[in-house]
Amino acid sequence: MKSLRRRLRQAGGNSSEINISPLIDLVFLLLIFFMVTTSFVRDAGIEVERPVASSALPAENRSIFVAVSATGEAWFDGQQVDVRAVRGHVKRALAENPGAEVIVLADQRSQTGAVVRVMDQCRLAGAGRVSLAADTAGGGGS
Repeated sequence: MKSLRRRLRQAGGNSSEINISPLIDLVFLLLIFFMVTTSFVRDAGIEVERPVASSALPAENRSIFVAVSATGEAWFDGQQVDVRAVRGHVKRALAENPGAEVIVLADQRSQTGAVVRVMDQCRLAGAGRVSLAADTAGGGGS
């Protein structure tokens, strides 16, 4: 028995260190998994006062938002853009997220012509579904 203890000490068998390399690998794999499966929501970048509709439904998480302010300005991803540039921005967003729905957030005081021009640019960009956002009849939209 004493000779076995001597051999273990000489061979370094008395070490009580824990190898954490597999744990670090597992943490990195979980991190990569959650980064890949997480969906990021892009907001239009402007707060608009949406009209109320009793038939309004909640939007999907995979939506692309374009806003139209009360003065008719188009906003995408937090920046004011020209109406003609909406097409390129939406096309780029659809390339990153194919099959996404485009939702136009129009202020209730905005001109119909400005909203129609923005929706037209979204359709020309290749969006399959373009919707106009509205608050539910109960108010207090999201």
